[in-house]
Amino acid sequence: MKSGYEIVWTNKALSDLDNIIAYLTNNWTNQEVSKFFVRLDRRINIISQRPLLYPLTNSRKNVRRSVLTPQITIYYRLTKQSVEILTLFNNRQNPAKLKI
Repeated sequence: MKSGYEIVWTNKALSDLDNIIAYLTNNWTNQEVSKFFVRLDRRINIISQRPLLYPLTNSRKNVRRSVLTPQITIYYRLTKQSVEILTLFNNRQNPAKLKI
């Protein structure tokens, strides 16, 4: 089986992840935080293996989205050699705040 595309995280996506980690550790139990990270890791692996699985966004060219949880959506872009994670968007925000 193919090993998959390399995953590249943008600075924006890493910042989003840091914010999510801070929120989760302050408001959730360790078990719930662990479950979130398992879910995130599995989804990133799926995206790496099958990046065309998730739909293109309507308004952003060549950007795909994968709803991780009801609160978090992963936006990413496929390049020739990698998958670029653009942002982990908090769905409770105003959609106009989505900058990718």
